[in-house]
Amino acid sequence: MKQKAISVAIDGPAAAGKSTVAKRVAQILGFTYIDTGAMYRAFTYAVIKKNLDPKDEIASCSLIPEVDIELLPGGVVICNGEDVSKVIREPLVSGNVSYIASYKNIRLALVELQRKMAASKSVVMDGRDIGTYVLPNADVKVFQIASVETRAVRRYEENLAKGIPTSLKDVEDDVRKRDYIDSHRDFAPLKPASDSVLLDTSFMSIDEAVDAVLKIVSDKTGLEIPCH
Repeated sequence: MKQKAISVAIDGPAAAGKSTVAKRVAQILGFTYIDTGAMYRAFTYAVIKKNLDPKDEIASCSLIPEVDIELLPGGVVICNGEDVSKVIREPLVSGNVSYIASYKNIRLALVELQRKMAASKSVVMDGRDIGTYVLPNADVKVFQIASVETRAVRRYEENLAKGIPTSLKDVEDDVRKRDYIDSHRDFAPLKPASDSVLLDTSFMSIDEAVDAVLKIVSDKTGLEIPCH
């Protein structure tokens, strides 16, 4: 008998380590990882590349029919045939993605794509509104948090490792700005689902956070976790 597809939703604020944890959890479980944040970043990049203002909702939404986004194995992100995996992590995109993610029509278009991805296979999907809006019936919902200071340091170190020039103060300011925009947008704002498990990773290593999520998955679904 074919095993039922299981969906794991990991939500939380910017730079909470969701993507890193979600990738590892998906790899261990043999699930498909869907990075929704990368999709919004790719759309933001497309807007900027067209010399449009990401703060202009009408102009940004006008690109919906023109933007084609693919997520490939290994974290590769393709936008309109271009590998944008690295450029979408640069400060110009990071500083504008929350505007793009706040526009209802863009969210509707990308959510439709995300739901199709999760319809027939077991997935781990991370973002801001997965458990509340994208996959409200997800089998497992985790809301991953960490202090602003911890998140800023993580993102700063991540940028340095990728060769992206930045300053810790700029990153912290960006994290605070994104928190405000994400939690105050009118459509599908950032907030925990009523049935999500809150996980504070401020003082956890990556391995500890991954193990914590795997335990939640096991407790919620009865799934036997492979050795890792």
